[in-house]
Amino acid sequence: MHTIDWIILSITLLFIVFYGAWKTRGSKNVKDFIKGGNETNWWTIGLSVMATQASAITFLSTPGQAFHSGMGFVQFYFGLPIAMVVICMVFIPIYHKLNVYTAYEYLETRFDKKTRTLTAILFLIQRGLAAGITIFAPAIILSAVLGWDLITLNVVIGLLVIVYTVSGGTKAVSVTQKQQMGVIFSGMFIAFYLILQYLPDDITFTKALEIAGASDKMNVLDFSLDLDNRYTVWTGILGGTFLMLSYFGTDQSQVQRYLSGKSAKESQLGLIFNGLLKVPMQFFILLVGVMVFVFYQFNSAPLNFNPKAQEVVLNSKYASDYKALETQHKDIESQKKAILFQGLNSSNTELLQELNERDKVLKKEAKVLISKADNSVETNDKDYVFIQFILNYLPKGLVGLLLAVILSAAMSSTASELNALASTTTIDLYKRNVASSHSDAYYVNVSKFFTLAWGILAIAVACIANLFDNLIQLVNIIGSIFYGNVLGIFLLAFFFKKIKGNTVFTSALITQVLIFFIFYFGIYNLEQQGLKPVISYLWLNFIGCISVLYLALLFTFKQLDVKNKITLLFISLGIF
Repeated sequence: MHTIDWIILSITLLFIVFYGAWKTRGSKNVKDFIKGGNETNWWTIGLSVMATQASAITFLSTPGQAFHSGMGFVQFYFGLPIAMVVICMVFIPIYHKLNVYTAYEYLETRFDKKTRTLTAILFLIQRGLAAGITIFAPAIILSAVLGWDLITLNVVIGLLVIVYTVSGGTKAVSVTQKQQMGVIFSGMFIAFYLILQYLPDDITFTKALEIAGASDKMNVLDFSLDLDNRYTVWTGILGGTFLMLSYFGTDQSQVQRYLSGKSAKESQLGLIFNGLLKVPMQFFILLVGVMVFVFYQFNSAPLNFNPKAQEVVLNSKYASDYKALETQHKDIESQKKAILFQGLNSSNTELLQELNERDKVLKKEAKVLISKADNSVETNDKDYVFIQFILNYLPKGLVGLLLAVILSAAMSSTASELNALASTTTIDLYKRNVASSHSDAYYVNVSKFFTLAWGILAIAVACIANLFDNLIQLVNIIGSIFYGNVLGIFLLAFFFKKIKGNTVFTSALITQVLIFFIFYFGIYNLEQQGLKPVISYLWLNFIGCISVLYLALLFTFKQLDVKNKITLLFISLGIF
């Protein structure tokens, strides 16, 4: 990195930190600190909701996902607009009517304290882990750039977020996320424009799409019914809808964003705004990754984008074998470039696809050699594709800007998570179960303490984290293990008035054990053995939700009215 890159990166990040701390200094009561004084307008809510979900992992992993697998990942978000409409119609009116600070307060008014506490704990577990990952992701980037150790970077990034989140609470998060989203959108559009400029003169955007399509990178829609296929239209609409309903409707890191709205209408408009922009935004980020793929059809690409992996294998006894693979890889690159300059037709498109398949085989063999050289080194390089392009090809100044994009996303998402973790711990656990009669100033200080504590814990999680296939998938896997169960609890609260707290509590415990069992034996254990998983992890959202509904209805069958018995019958038919 050059001096100008350091200046741009430092000014951007420090401005966000100090602006957020200064703008929201002096929050004296719980309403200001946790709900931002209910002063947030709809477009700020929309940007804040979007920024909370769009962590550094989104801008680090998603282009790499598209580079390797194409545009199909966008199907994961197909359920989001549906979820936004449902939340606006059902969740928001209830939350605003009850004037709650957290989503889980409602569960006590509907069921009992232990159900509220259990649901809050499930949220704290999964979101606490996810917060560590959102810190770890950008630490990987700077580790590759600067050669610093990951632990130091995890601590530095975590402390930057803690400074303004402890200082200003929810309002600080919302205020800074507007600036962060501005940096993010500017940086990504500039990167996209430059990628197109770097393509050969006769390769227009239309031709670039044709090249990507010939390499199977533009297959956006997959209507197959294969349950172990992670990304299809059906997993996106069904599994994705349940995941998004739970995430945006019951996850405090998102609920807290729109609970700060001036009114229920402002909150609803903010979520609709997010629903309209989120899928196009993800499509665009994936398209950036596809254009990076096209760029590397005309420029030399490493056999593995992880610089640490390359370094390890080239300094091992497998160096000659690896170099032989690199030679074959470069030969394939030359052949593909020649085909593309000739122009695509049916015969050379088939040859291009054959060369791509041969290159995939070489990359798999390279990963085997890397593992033999050092099995502790991550062979999966999806998360390194975009950052390597940024570092090697973008001009001075823009490298700093793109790094600021990724770090801004990390800070915004982590700040929301720490803010929500602290609020839930303070309101749902500490105030409700430990100390219920103190002043507002006391609970503000307690919330600041828990923000600091969760920040330290997130840093600790980041320090022991390892890449697992792909970071963005890891976050979604963690969410899928818990979200379906939590969503089911809320649906029971909203729509099944005769179900009582003891029944819900028991059903939720059984469901969570069941989901852990399915994930470990039906997905994780099989993948570790190199076998196909029984189902995609996205289906855990649907299974968890249906399971808690089914068990709760089954346990109270005698007390159910005809409508609920029919509901139970339909769920039973769907299961069996």
